[in-house]
Amino acid sequence: MIETTTPVSVGPGDARCPGPSTRDLILGDSTPPPAALLEESYTFAGDDDVPYAEFTSPEFAAAEHEHMWSRTWQWACREEHIPEPGDYYVYDIGDRSALVVRGPDGSIKAFHNVCLHRGTQLKPPASVGFSQKLRCPFHGWTWSLDGELTDVPCEWDFPHVTADEFRLPEVRTARWSGFVFVNFDDRAPSLQEYMGVLPEHFANWDLADRYVEVHIRKKLPANWKASAEAFLEAYHILETHSQSIYTAGDANAQYDVFGDHVSRFIHTIGTPSPHLPEAKRPDEQRILDMLMARKNPGQDVPEIPEGERARDVYARHMQQVLGEQYDNDFSHLSVTETIDSIEYFVFPNAFFFPGLQIPLCYRFRPDGPDPDRCIYEVLYLRPKPRSGPTPLPAEPFDLDVDDSYTTVPGLPTSLGQVLDQDTVNLAAQTRGFKASKKRGQTLGNYQEIRARHSQSTVRRYIAEGRDTPGAPDR
Repeated sequence: MIETTTPVSVGPGDARCPGPSTRDLILGDSTPPPAALLEESYTFAGDDDVPYAEFTSPEFAAAEHEHMWSRTWQWACREEHIPEPGDYYVYDIGDRSALVVRGPDGSIKAFHNVCLHRGTQLKPPASVGFSQKLRCPFHGWTWSLDGELTDVPCEWDFPHVTADEFRLPEVRTARWSGFVFVNFDDRAPSLQEYMGVLPEHFANWDLADRYVEVHIRKKLPANWKASAEAFLEAYHILETHSQSIYTAGDANAQYDVFGDHVSRFIHTIGTPSPHLPEAKRPDEQRILDMLMARKNPGQDVPEIPEGERARDVYARHMQQVLGEQYDNDFSHLSVTETIDSIEYFVFPNAFFFPGLQIPLCYRFRPDGPDPDRCIYEVLYLRPKPRSGPTPLPAEPFDLDVDDSYTTVPGLPTSLGQVLDQDTVNLAAQTRGFKASKKRGQTLGNYQEIRARHSQSTVRRYIAEGRDTPGAPDR
């Protein structure tokens, strides 16, 4: 029998959902979970309302661009997006633009995407391509892939221009697990320091050993923070994704905050929601039936061996199915690593799922100066095959505000439907921010701690930026 570890409530933030916790559930699996998933890190962070103005105010959005986006690490692309010398990828955030290039020696650098002559951008926004040199489309000033000025038309008219002084200014870059990160602040801490526990926790989950199977760019009718926060908690599953409550935990999800920039949730698959009354809770065999029907309609469902649960059998099934599909062996993975929703968030906008069945990575960025618009980018990261060539990264599939995720080739229809449900919520929330007489959000102490942590970190960056002389060079 599973023994619960639910603590007695003694103060704000101490209350937990009655019954088995995520920790209880994964400790009861047929294979032990990795130590990183057993760590717990929560501290009560207050219960004041969060003003809606932080989501709707153009002035607040401008402060974010000036003092937060200018000083934080953000993933710009995957390494496989620029595999060969001369390949480039443009990452834009607000008015800033980083031109990420693969150099002749295979190294990766990023430059401010601006010509030093008259300020024209060297490459178009959000563009990807190949270029043996970086040539301005206006007057033809040219730099090498290393940023060295190599050609100035009518050089005789520019005796005051020297190659040393007119090297392209670099944007700081760093790599982690197949991702290329950029930071526009030369004084920022290293990416390793910024990420805190993440490299240690991902030691056995190498995202560099995956490839981009699906790539979606979706325009959302909502603020970037409000959109990201919708994915920082499982509290909304009961109402928004009610089809999931028979086979997924929600109120008993685990939430953790690790330092300044990293947070996490874990919620289990193959366990019913604690909201279900006992009379409606499916037995283990029925849970397995529903899980298998969702993935492979019409196939025979095995009987659950004595002493095991639906999630144990389902995890072995998914290891076999995905192993055959992606020419790999996943038998070393625990049950929780195989099927559960394990989501790490790296401030300000990056989400990484190390699990096998839910191989997501996504980010949210403002879409221009309008605080009511953002861009949601989703990558489906699948394991590289053991033999044969690795598939090329998928081309981005663009969706406008009213387009359904279910139209994306290669994306599971069930996931597309879930994401559509989230988008409807975000549009309604944006309208509600402005219609409400009450002028702020009221957050749960535990289930919404990650949203509160993200919001407070935004405020801290803005305050520090205003108090620190000399903003990052633009």
